Amino acid sequence: MLLLWPLLFLQVSALRRTLFDSRPKQLLQEGRVRLVGGLPSSGRVEVYHDGQWGTVCDDGWDLAEAQVVCRQLGFPGAISVATGGQYGEGPGQVWLDDMNCKGSESILSECSFKGWGVSDCTHKEDAGVVCVSGKNTTSIRQMSVDNSLGLSDDLGLLFDSEDGCDFTIAVRDLSEEAELTFCVHRVILMIYPELNLTHDTRNITVDISRTCHTHVPRFLRYLYTRQIDVSTTSAQCLHQLAFIFGVQKLMEDVGRVFTALIPEDNTFQTQVSMYEYSVRTGDLVLQENVLQYLSWNCEFLISSEVWSTISFDMMDALLQRSDLIVKDEAVLLEALERWIQDKGDKISTDKQVSLLNHIRFLLIPVDKLYDLQFSSSALRQSNEKLFLTGLLRGFQFNALPFSKIRDQVVKLSGNYIPRIYTGNEWSLVLNVSTVNNQRYNSYEYGYDHRYGQNNRIEKYFSTPAHPSALYRGQMIQWQAQVFRSVQDCRNSGISCNSVPLVRFLATSSQYSYSSTIRYNNRLVLTCKNQNNVFHVQDFKNNMAVIPTNSSMGLPNPCPDDYSFRFVVRPQYI
Repeated sequence: MLLLWPLLFLQVSALRRTLFDSRPKQLLQEGRVRLVGGLPSSGRVEVYHDGQWGTVCDDGWDLAEAQVVCRQLGFPGAISVATGGQYGEGPGQVWLDDMNCKGSESILSECSFKGWGVSDCTHKEDAGVVCVSGKNTTSIRQMSVDNSLGLSDDLGLLFDSEDGCDFTIAVRDLSEEAELTFCVHRVILMIYPELNLTHDTRNITVDISRTCHTHVPRFLRYLYTRQIDVSTTSAQCLHQLAFIFGVQKLMEDVGRVFTALIPEDNTFQTQVSMYEYSVRTGDLVLQENVLQYLSWNCEFLISSEVWSTISFDMMDALLQRSDLIVKDEAVLLEALERWIQDKGDKISTDKQVSLLNHIRFLLIPVDKLYDLQFSSSALRQSNEKLFLTGLLRGFQFNALPFSKIRDQVVKLSGNYIPRIYTGNEWSLVLNVSTVNNQRYNSYEYGYDHRYGQNNRIEKYFSTPAHPSALYRGQMIQWQAQVFRSVQDCRNSGISCNSVPLVRFLATSSQYSYSSTIRYNNRLVLTCKNQNNVFHVQDFKNNMAVIPTNSSMGLPNPCPDDYSFRFVVRPQYI
């Protein structure tokens, strides 16, 4: 047993926020929320103040307020709001009215409101929420997490037997209607500084939703063994427990399971909630995965109802990315203007300037640049100097040889790096199915006379050499091909070990810009039925091997029925 002691004291990264203390019960209760009259993840919102539970008026009740409530209860975020006493009329006082949350607050009472008990509402206006729940998944995916590094299996048996346990963990429901008690070994918990344990501490209380109680024993056993199976139904609870205990490595591992849920909500409410949750818990893996998915599906996100609700921090992070998929940069500017208009006074002038600095005016199509100079939008009027500077640089970028403006453009850093622009001028879509007997149009698809059948999917299209007005008349022809079998590759003289294989290359003999222009082209995979982008990759030596679920950053939700979009991305070098 003595040999196990060095292993018990392995260093574990901890978060800074302290979630346990010994304050009086009344102080711990103050500002708590609970859901009543619905499911564990939905219901009427009640808040605890001055020794009693009360309700919240639905005046000003929106998704931002719902996000705060759901995260406070341990859910990743909110799906929707409920108004007009949809979950029944509550008892007691209406504690909160005219709520105005930013969406980033950690508890509801941190938001702006009239004052405790100051309201002109009745209980017919009680507000409610529907939170994101792990039970909404249509299938269960499971991942084994093993960070044991040789820890003895006997540690798991020690937890199971409770032999010699000397520390009590009480797990309560947020409404205090349910409680479980576990006996563990204090030496195990002392490894986790997030708990702020001392040698005199003999017990702690953990507050977490009742829906998570069934997952607590397996989580506590992980503290002993560093091994656990995580599924899409348990990921949310295990992530929350890992956050509370400060187990950073498990949070990151569970975040990868969260990623499996990302493509499942076409409203983007789940994804936005997951991002805010990842920021709050400091999970950088989950944060990057959500941002990547939202960047790839930016065209759909912009047109969704969720667009106007995203936070400033999330908008700031999105606009800095070069993997945003949009029709063109002008569309992104228009979407930003609409977002700022919807936010109103919540976005200061300084924040507007910060976001506008991420717009790549140099890459706005020249005809749209021309129209922009006559714009009379409120954003233009309040940031006139910034707009004029952007327009001037855009016209210079289009009208002057790159050798003339090279030094100035380089100083602008990422402002001249193209995003993934999908306008018809720069992209081509090929719809592909693995159905063997499908018939193809001879214009789009190659025909092999040796075999009397289609052996590859192929199409040609042309683009300007560069978006600059100087090159718009100089066209380059591109050949896009998809090989669906190893035999297809052989028929075309190509060696391939994995299929589908995609080839994309310039065929124009007059292509002679290699010393000035580089093409960082992208392949975008989209579900034909759902229209969501689930994978983006570049080309290596004009080739791209379509990865499998195990090698993709996100799960492939439509492996047998998707579209290939070939995107040309010219860049001065």
